[in-house]
Amino acid sequence: MPRLTPLPLKRYSGWMFWVVEYIGLLLVLLATIVAAVQEVQTMLHTGRVGPGDLLLLFIYLEIVTMTAVYWRVGRLPVRMPLYVAIVALARHMMLDSTDLASLSVLAPAGAILLLACAVLVVRYGHIHLPYTDEDGQNRISS
Repeated sequence: MPRLTPLPLKRYSGWMFWVVEYIGLLLVLLATIVAAVQEVQTMLHTGRVGPGDLLLLFIYLEIVTMTAVYWRVGRLPVRMPLYVAIVALARHMMLDSTDLASLSVLAPAGAILLLACAVLVVRYGHIHLPYTDEDGQNRISS
């Protein structure tokens, strides 16, 4: 039976994926830093800092943390994007709640509650139902 993957491609594919992953992480990190610097410049220019600005900076900080964890560990805990989504919805509610009807505020609040429940379920699963990695070791992600 003929080989499906040429030997040189098979030999260097792991390295190629690592380089693409490394470049992607650098791009995410640099774009996040640029966005955070632009937000700080805007705050300095206007002379005001609001809760929405602070929440946006927390989102940027969480993205930097996600990048660092992915870089260090090699995988991303599911909880981290959930945290970003919770903060983003809270920021949306703070900034747009004046334009929304009272019933329309309940949808993002319900979404935040669902995301918080998802964080609890994921934490419970990681602690009480550990999974086996490719190397056969049990892993508990935090």
